[in-house]
Amino acid sequence: MQIQPMLITSVNNERVKLWSSLLEKKHRDRHKKFIIEGIHLLKEAIKGKYEIEAICYDTARGIPAEIKELISELPEATKWYEATDVIIKKCTDTDTPPPIFGVVKKFSVEHADVISKDSLIVALDGVRDPGNVGTIIRSCDAVGASAVILGKGCVDVYNPKTVRSTMGSLFHIPIIELDLLELLPLLKEKGVHVIGTSLQATEHCFNFNWREPACIVMGSEGEGLSAPVEAEVNKTVIIPMQGKSESLNVAMATTIMLYEALRQRSYS
Repeated sequence: MQIQPMLITSVNNERVKLWSSLLEKKHRDRHKKFIIEGIHLLKEAIKGKYEIEAICYDTARGIPAEIKELISELPEATKWYEATDVIIKKCTDTDTPPPIFGVVKKFSVEHADVISKDSLIVALDGVRDPGNVGTIIRSCDAVGASAVILGKGCVDVYNPKTVRSTMGSLFHIPIIELDLLELLPLLKEKGVHVIGTSLQATEHCFNFNWREPACIVMGSEGEGLSAPVEAEVNKTVIIPMQGKSESLNVAMATTIMLYEALRQRSYS
């Protein structure tokens, strides 16, 4: 692919105004696009064959070598731009501007595509911390889960902090934003067990049969599951603890159950 980048020198450029606006959710929703920052995320998006609309790199540093190696894998329609670090800083969310960023179309996945006899789904209810959501997405990617569903009250998966915390895993696994009160009844109709956690549960997570299709539903650490979502759970388990800690981080708790499912399904 022959690269013919357009040079941008003004922060008042219309493209710069658009790209910088994508740091806000209302503009991401309006334009159905989001920003990915840095070499690693851009590499993962390219490898995942995602629709990268534009790439902008620091004119003083040039195109990073790791990205040059992947240029042939980019869509022909991808447009290239070079700009000053001042412009890159305006369009990204980190304290130190990255050498390169991309503009990517938001995902489009139908929930019916991720329901099967082998489903292992994580559904989040009101989990607002970008780091927790990003870690859960990474854990789901690591165990080969079917999908991550973000219900009402969750942080926007396209939030720059969430995107960075996934370390590229958001390009490896289906992620769907959907009202859980629509999804969970459908899952149960399809034979998927809807599993929650409870300190009052009588069965621990290492004794539950994770070989069956399952959806793990997790709420925020402070509030847990909302009452309407909790009413849709048809099984609860407890994560046993022998020390003095009162609870586990929601991302850690989710990861423990995911890896028990992986152990039972692939290593028992």
